[in-house]
This record gives sequence, C-alpha cells and structure tokens, in this order.
Amino acid sequence: CVEIILKCLGVFICVLAQLLAVFTCECFFFCFFFILSFRRTQSLHGPSPVTTFGPKACMLQNPHAVMHIQDPASQRLTWNKPPKSVLVIKKIRDASLLQPFKELCRFLTEVKSMIVYVEKKVLEDPAISGDENFAAVTKKFCTFREDLDDISNRVDFIICLGGDGTLLYASSLFQESVPPVMSFHLGSLGFLTPFKFENYQSQVNQIIEGNAAIVLRSRLKVRVLKENWEKKSRVDEKGIILTNGDIESSRKAMQYQVLNEVVVDRGPSSYLSNVDLFLDGHLITTVQGDGVIVSTPTGSTAYAVAAGASMIHPNVPAIMITPICPHSLSFRPIVVPAGVELKIMLSCDARNTAWVSFDGRKRQEICHGDSITITTSCFPVPSICFRDPVNDWFESLAQCLHWNVRKKQNYLSSEDEEF
Repeated sequence: CVEIILKCLGVFICVLAQLLAVFTCECFFFCFFFILSFRRTQSLHGPSPVTTFGPKACMLQNPHAVMHIQDPASQRLTWNKPPKSVLVIKKIRDASLLQPFKELCRFLTEVKSMIVYVEKKVLEDPAISGDENFAAVTKKFCTFREDLDDISNRVDFIICLGGDGTLLYASSLFQESVPPVMSFHLGSLGFLTPFKFENYQSQVNQIIEGNAAIVLRSRLKVRVLKENWEKKSRVDEKGIILTNGDIESSRKAMQYQVLNEVVVDRGPSSYLSNVDLFLDGHLITTVQGDGVIVSTPTGSTAYAVAAGASMIHPNVPAIMITPICPHSLSFRPIVVPAGVELKIMLSCDARNTAWVSFDGRKRQEICHGDSITITTSCFPVPSICFRDPVNDWFESLAQCLHWNVRKKQNYLSSEDEEF
C-alpha cells in the first residue's frame, strides 16, 4: 500500500510540475506580447496623444491597441457626461454668416438649453448688437477675449462657422487639450469643414448624443527662442545713465501650437534665405531658397502641396519638410517620423534675416542667434467627421482640390481596334 501511495504521489507531482511549466510558459509569452504590443503602440504614434478633449469629451477605448492606431475608422467620440457648454466661432466681418449664426445660437440656447460661449468681438458687430429680436439670446451668452481669457476648462465642444481658417483659429485658442470641433462649410474652400449647414439640427443632436467618428489632427509644438541684444548701461554718481557701448543679450522664449504649418521665409529681402536645419541635434542640411515649410499631415494639403509636397492623410504620424523654391534641383520634400525634434537657425554666413509665421499668424523676424524648435505636440485637434476619416479626406480631395480629375477616355470597340 505504501508503494502504491508513493507511486501515485510521484505521478501527481510530475503532472503538477508539467502543468506549472505550461502555465508559466503561457504567462511569460502573454507578458512578452503585451509589452511588445505596448511598445509598438508607442512607437507607431510617436508621442502618446491624449484621449480626453476638454472637460468632458474622450475617445472610446479600444482593447486592440495596435489596431486602434492602424485603423482610423476605430476612432470614435463619446462623452463621460452629457455636454452642457459649446463655443461657437464665427468668421468675423462676414455678413453671409449672420443668419446661420443666429439660427444656430437660438437652437443651442432655447432648444438644447446649452451654455454658449461667443467671442467678445463677435458680439460687438453692429448687425448682432443692434438686432433687438436677437437681444434675448445674446443676454445668455458667455463672452471671452482672445489671449486674455482662458476657457480651456469651460467648453465641452466647439462649432465653427466659416472656412478652413476658422478651424485654424479655433486651434490657436487652446494651447493644451482641445475640445472636439464640429466644422460647418460656410467658407471658400472647405477642405477641413465636412458638415453642410442645411441639416445642422440633426447633425448637432447626433454629436451631443455622442459616438461620432473623429480624426485626431496632430499639431506641432513650436518654441521660438530669441536673443534680445541690448547695450549695457551704467549710472554715474549723479544718477545720470551712461552707455559704454558694450552689448549684453537676454533670451525670450515663446511657444505655439500649430495645426497646419510653420513657414520660414526670406521676408522682404531680395537675397536667398539661408537657414540651417537640425534633426535631433544633428545638422542635416542648409536651406537656400525662398524658405522652408514644416507641416503636419493636415497642413500637407495647404501651403506644402502648393510648393510640390505630397498629400498625407491626417492619421499618419509624421512631419513634412518642404523647401520653397530651393536653389537646388535635388532638394525634394521629405517626411520624418512624428516625435523627432527639428531645429531651424539662421546660418552664420546668411546675408539677411528670416521671417517665421505659424498657421499664417504671429509673423516675426528671426535674427542670428535665434532658434525655432519644432516637434509633434501631445495635444491634437479632435475633428468630428461627417462619415469617417478616410471617406471625408478623399471626398475633400475630389471636391476641393479636384484630385485626379480628367476627361475619361472613350471606350474602344472591336471595330476601332482594326484601325
């Protein structure tokens, strides 16, 4: 009996050891593939973007992290809590937008009972402030001033009325997390504005209910470091300020969030621009020409495509570098991974200064010693889609840019083939 018990115990121990070995092996491979998938997720996206937009909006979590990046259709918008506040951005000095603006604001305040934020300069328009029939609605508005009031934690989502420039302006109001943006096509081009205003009520209702498709439009985080050169001054015994001719410098840093592109050009000078381009601290080339464009995929269909660059889908994590009229036949536009750090400085032997602008705004001069540092921002713009990111983008290419539009070739019959 003792021998039988010992044999049974030995068999049991062997089986248990094998089960433990298999379980340990499976756990090891599970952990390995989990870590691998996590690292792939990080590397495909560059800097990890935020998944919350404003105080209440967020992106639906996808359990398949890698597919979440590779498949743009999986990007869906939802709400942690029902949205209660909305920022309505209207193109300034455009009389054609007055009626849509008033209709939308009436619907949001009276029907949906939402808190509506409107810029102070919009309400100062005589066509709005002088309308007695609209006065009851304007009294319910919350106002703010650009560059003075911070509304980043007060707005749940944004509605833009105008063209592509209105969306760019909305992006500039938020230097960190951006609420979801719904853009109505009421401007000239409308590449970034997929919604038509005719059915605005049903479309806005659908967004408020949640679960809409979005495209995360990456932005560029730009830091401009400027050297301020001033003459040293000293005060004598009588309190008189004397200048001895010596020069001292102080540094001034400014930061911007850019949705389309950073443009460095030669400005009013007739000489070629001469700027050095660094990538992660290494000098890769010197740009000699009219300038250089550093753009996001969203900006690839703007100034960059006019300068000969390729068009990149907004979901591709990349930064595009496009020269403007380079004095070299071999200087072609290039695409670098999102997350690298670009640095632009005036070359030491440059004959003139350079000028820089950010989405066509904040234009300023760049002198010797100044630097522009550019990388992918961690705060993208969640743009709400009409259908989905892929269909919306190709529809904009066809309708706005007339991509690959040509007269069709006639059908060749069997009789024509004989000739």
